[in-house]
Amino acid sequence: MPVPDSTAIWKSLTAPRRLFLIAGPCVIENESLCLKVATTLRRVCARLGITYIFKASFDKANRTSGQSFRGPGLDAGLAVLARVREQVGVPVLTDVHNETQAAIAGEMVDLLQIPAFLCRQTDLIAAAVATGCIVNLKKGQFLSPAEMGQVVEKARSAGGRRLLITERGTTFGYHNLVTDMRAIPQLRRFGCPVVFDATHSVQLPGAGGTASSGQREFAPVLAGAALAAGANGLFIETHPQPDHALSDGPNMIPLGEMSAVLARLLKVFRAVHG
Repeated sequence: MPVPDSTAIWKSLTAPRRLFLIAGPCVIENESLCLKVATTLRRVCARLGITYIFKASFDKANRTSGQSFRGPGLDAGLAVLARVREQVGVPVLTDVHNETQAAIAGEMVDLLQIPAFLCRQTDLIAAAVATGCIVNLKKGQFLSPAEMGQVVEKARSAGGRRLLITERGTTFGYHNLVTDMRAIPQLRRFGCPVVFDATHSVQLPGAGGTASSGQREFAPVLAGAALAAGANGLFIETHPQPDHALSDGPNMIPLGEMSAVLARLLKVFRAVHG
């Protein structure tokens, strides 16, 4: 099944009355998992009329512990993403951590993501934009919404015109994040579609000792609030068995619940956008 070209993907992401979803497992555990998640969500989103983009990381470079699973690495991970793209027929997104990764991944995927912890890395942003991919700029946990204006300006100065901004909560003391819904309209002022990362926003960073913990039960609550505040799209990590996931399991939504969760959230989006 052919994937739409980048112009068509961008058009769907900027459609004023169409919700879009960036979703998948936190990290590429294996090919079969990625194909299962992508196939399931493509079917659900097609039925609901939601634009779907598959997301998974080939390397989780910022794990709490140096002993934690990071992923298959650049080459093997991109090969899995390529098969998802070809076999399932959906656009794919992955995050990059340095300029070399950006250049290589940009040849294989449709969207590149700047991780929240790296959102002020000027050379990384420029390298991602230079690939011609749509670039998702995740707001750092340490930044106010207004400060993301400088991040967007860096991307635009490097030639970026197809940019997304993702809100994912702000550091609130130790092992906690808080989501200020005033951030959504503030981020929209920068002229980019705004995404709300529902699952990382309920993460409890470092609270598990050697890993982060989370409160997945609140992810749909915050997602609905973000859509009511004007978010254009959602970022949700999901897994068939989150409690057995190799990364970020405590804040991921079970894959089997995604259809019902998305149906409820779509009602909020439609109430806001008509």
